[in-house]
Amino acid sequence: MRSVEEPGQRLPMLVRYGHRSWLVPLAVLALVVGVDAATPDSFASVSWLAMVPVVAAGLCGPTVTMLFSLTAIAAYPALDSIWGKSQGTEDFLLVIAGAVLSMPISIFRARAASYVRHLQGTAETTRQVVLRPVPPGWGGVDSAARYLAADVEARVGGDFYDVLATPFGARVILGDVQGKGLPAVATAAALVSCFREAAFHEGDLATVASWLEERLHRQNLLAEQLGEREERFATAVVVWFPADAPGEVEVVNFGHDSPHVLGPAGVRRLPPGNGAPIGLAQLAGGLPEVRRLRLGAGETVLIVSDGVTEARDRSGAFFPLGAHLERLAALPGAVDPGRLVDEVAAEVVRHTGGRLTDDTALLAVRRPPVEAPGTGQAGGTGRSR
Repeated sequence: MRSVEEPGQRLPMLVRYGHRSWLVPLAVLALVVGVDAATPDSFASVSWLAMVPVVAAGLCGPTVTMLFSLTAIAAYPALDSIWGKSQGTEDFLLVIAGAVLSMPISIFRARAASYVRHLQGTAETTRQVVLRPVPPGWGGVDSAARYLAADVEARVGGDFYDVLATPFGARVILGDVQGKGLPAVATAAALVSCFREAAFHEGDLATVASWLEERLHRQNLLAEQLGEREERFATAVVVWFPADAPGEVEVVNFGHDSPHVLGPAGVRRLPPGNGAPIGLAQLAGGLPEVRRLRLGAGETVLIVSDGVTEARDRSGAFFPLGAHLERLAALPGAVDPGRLVDEVAAEVVRHTGGRLTDDTALLAVRRPPVEAPGTGQAGGTGRSR
């Protein structure tokens, strides 16, 4: 299983230009000199040199900003001596003021960039704890996942997923915790850790569902004691690939968008999840039911978070996931989990123009296709831990 992150993440201007950022203030300097040379004596543009260090401060480090500041100060008398178009001491003082002010701006900008990089590194570490890597063929299924983070300042969201090898067959989960920030991450981590233990030890999927409900209830009680006012809940889908029933799956849906199934016959959707989200079972009168459904040979289950279904373009139109999957299903090899999540994630980024407003998770799972007798089995098989 592959877990690839953040092709849609956009770094802010203050950190993304890198070592070529000096080209921008250099272009401004060249423009000022060119305008001063090309205009008549009555048009004095040499005072525009004050913009050079200010632009450098917004894009470059303190050292480069200082070099451009000194260059602007030195260029003023040099240009004045060549064309004699300056307006006096006031213009020169304006250039000096721009150079002096640019230095603290550059220092503050560099500190802000360092802080953002630190936050992003912390967020990446947190995601790796919640969204752990999964070996290929783990649990006897082929799987692939993508996670696209929307928040460039590392305020991690609550999307989570996992693929688990159990004595009963592979079990997978994908969910989305309500809210953002560290409380949502803590809730996601609690649910994932609970799933990893309950799904491994409990043979009945309904029992696994009850463990998830109880775990979130205890998580909310703990959060309340720590001063958090808002109770968390989570939508999720759990799918079990029973080892003794290769043509079937069991599904429990906690109010999440129903998964899509792609295969030789095209695209279909599993029955909608009419159960309550995790954490709201008491209000809904009980846990959602467990359904046993047919899953044909060569069919792939795709589960996505609402970062996919609610992704919008500039005009506000939602991402047409169903129509896109219909087009994909007609292509050879489109049901391969890795290709499927790559294609859908790329289309989401294109649809939004890279402006993701919510974290996005995708998980595709299938049983490995079986080749003709005598040729072996394609895909790996996982071992229970």
